Amino acid sequence: MPDLSTITCIEDLRRIARRRVPRMFYDYADSGSYTESTYRANEADFQRILLRQRVAVNLEGRSTRSTMLGEPVAMPVALAPTGLTGMQHADGEILAARAAKAFGVPFTLSTMSICSLEDVAEHTGRHPFWFQLYVMRDRDFIERLIERARAANCSALVLTLDLQILGQRHKDIKNGLSTPPKPTLANLLNLATKPRWCLGMLGTRRRSFGNIVGHAKGVGDMGSLAAWTAEQFDPRLNWADVEWIKKRWGGKLVLKGIMDAEDARLAAQSGADALIVSNHGGRQLDGAPSSIQALPAIADAVGQRIEVWMDGGIRSGQDVLKARALGARGTLIGRSFLYGLGAFGEAGVRRALEIIQKELDITMAFCGRTQIDQVDGSVLLPGTYPRP
Repeated sequence: MPDLSTITCIEDLRRIARRRVPRMFYDYADSGSYTESTYRANEADFQRILLRQRVAVNLEGRSTRSTMLGEPVAMPVALAPTGLTGMQHADGEILAARAAKAFGVPFTLSTMSICSLEDVAEHTGRHPFWFQLYVMRDRDFIERLIERARAANCSALVLTLDLQILGQRHKDIKNGLSTPPKPTLANLLNLATKPRWCLGMLGTRRRSFGNIVGHAKGVGDMGSLAAWTAEQFDPRLNWADVEWIKKRWGGKLVLKGIMDAEDARLAAQSGADALIVSNHGGRQLDGAPSSIQALPAIADAVGQRIEVWMDGGIRSGQDVLKARALGARGTLIGRSFLYGLGAFGEAGVRRALEIIQKELDITMAFCGRTQIDQVDGSVLLPGTYPRP
């Protein structure tokens, strides 16, 4: 295990990941759609929210422990579903899942992961994890995927609602990041400067979309995968599909991609157990508000009927505290753990979680609170945060 004690913030991990991960895959994770205004706002809007410092409060016995979906968590943070995680580091999904298990927070596997459901289950001792589902036109494949998630001991299904069509990400096009990849000469030269990453990829057999290749009809290699994915994301997705998936799954259901209070009411009416206020990390609708800006109105509208979580822009424990204060029962981190993964593998993911938890604990204490479940809007400075 490397000594990561001098890695003190998520930005440290980002800088190292940028050096170690090939440009086309680093850019895939660390970019947004079109002008990237929403991608930037996700992070910047947290900085405008100020905290109230309190003193002369007994700060012994502090705890960041909470629950998400009734599951105990070391802090109200889960690892978000991220596509191509296994291209940030060889076997990336397995490493991230193991780090999450050891730390005591949930891990969410993406449909578009490199490691499969079965891979993650096998290498975590069948420890429960969550599975994120995209709705495809091939409903038979979706049914089989749901059954595979159940067999892999997934404890919740996270249904993403905001990817019926793809937002354009300029960097991916310029880098030739397609299925299969069409790297530019510049990116091939860049790849040659990443020997650590290349050796890792040579040492694993997991280099394609593990949940799809060999499982979807007619998809046996990267060539056939390209034709399949081009036509599979279903633009007809509607609330009847949500109900169908809920019945097929039969377990805890989380709806991801809610940015409007009216959609939040429909999500609550659907019988889902939780919703995630999320703009897909600024990778879909550029010009949408940041997730933290959208959170208060949604929490106010449905927070008594359904667990409200949020993701997008969380780079510190202070951000987690601010989200909690504005009504989020839980949060999810994507880029923050990907930076750790790209930088140092499993140890880097664990370090990212340690950094966030320590910041959350210390900031909570400065605000005069000792239990995360005591945190509410009173820890924020009036006039600096968004209201419903």
